[in-house]
Amino acid sequence: MDILWSPWRMKYIVGNKGEGCILCNVVQKDDQDVYIIYRGVKSYIILNLYPYNTGHLMIVPYRHVPSIELLEHEEIDEMMNLLKISVDTLREVYKPEGLNIGINIGRASGAGVEQHIHIHVIPRWIGDLNFIALTSNTKVMPETLEDTYKKLKEPIVNRVKRLENA
Repeated sequence: MDILWSPWRMKYIVGNKGEGCILCNVVQKDDQDVYIIYRGVKSYIILNLYPYNTGHLMIVPYRHVPSIELLEHEEIDEMMNLLKISVDTLREVYKPEGLNIGINIGRASGAGVEQHIHIHVIPRWIGDLNFIALTSNTKVMPETLEDTYKKLKEPIVNRVKRLENA
């Protein structure tokens, strides 16, 4: 069994997250400041501030619910469309060799924000966990969040527009 170690995320897990839900609060800020790539009617796409890999996106409903069965059909439909668009865009821009797509429901599953459901989309490459991450608890991120945001925003928005016009 392979194990994905990510000790650099402990800063987020134990850090001060402020008052209220971070995924609810973030939508009150400017998109570029918080890396919201796209705002839909029922959900949005945002970069993970503590990514496992470059291009780590999250698809988040605006509505604050802890589990998938509480989402309305319209929310699920939009989130799945945004998931497809995200995967298409990540494949084009970053050419990953694989993708992890997941939803963590509840603290026991590893949910960092357990009361607000969201979908993680993480590009993966063979060897993306190298000796530095394993021996030094250090993750080498080859690109800043600002650069990732710039690379993904326009292609995602363009794909949404094409879908709406289809």
